[in-house]
Formats: sequence, C-alpha cells, structure tokens
Amino acid sequence: MSKLNAYKQTAVTTASKEQVLIMLYEAAIKHLKRAADCCQKNDLVGKGMAVGKAHDIVNELNNTLDYEIGGEIAKNLERLYSFIVDQITRGNLENDPKRFDHARKLMESLLEGWKGAVAQVQAAKRA
Repeated sequence: MSKLNAYKQTAVTTASKEQVLIMLYEAAIKHLKRAADCCQKNDLVGKGMAVGKAHDIVNELNNTLDYEIGGEIAKNLERLYSFIVDQITRGNLENDPKRFDHARKLMESLLEGWKGAVAQVQAAKRA
C-alpha cells in the first residue's frame, strides 16, 4: 500500500461520522468535476471511472439515510440523491458535461449545508 493510500485509510478510519460525511461529499464533487472534464475531452475511460465513483458515493449517501431520525429531511434528501443519480446517468449516456455540472452544484450546495450543521453541532458540544 502506498503512503498516500495508507494516509487516506487512516484519515477515514479515525474520522468522526460528520467528517466522513464531509469527505464523501467532497469526493463526489471531485469525481463529478472530473467526469465533466473528461466528457469535454472525449476521455471515455476517465469519464467512466469518475462517473462510477460519483454514482457509488451518492448511492452510499442515500443508503445511509435514517428516516426515523431524519424524518422529512431524509425523505427530501432521498429525492435529491435520486435526482443527482439521474443527472449522472444521463450525463454519462448523453456525454453531456452540463448534467455533471448540475449534479456537482447540487452536491456543493448540500455540502455547504452539512458543513454549517456540523459546525453548529460541534459548537453545541463545546458549550
């Protein structure tokens, strides 16, 4: 295992749930950006790899929703994640970077919301 991979694995295994959530969003955003870039360069292999990773991350986020705790928010997130997966799928099939960009912008908005929520929770714990 390379030193970088070992570092990444340690970072994930020692991170809090909130930090892992942020890391997942950041990774999805990175892969969506890469998918759009590869799409514009007609790099089908790179696009396929980026699409697969982004798709897997969004599906994982969807699979970890807790409807008992999250209630209506979890249901809304599920709908949004489904829409994002649809954009990723269509972007891949249509070779349309705009669909990847749209999915990325949605993920960026969600990330900012989660960062704010995590900051509030951490502030409350310190108080």
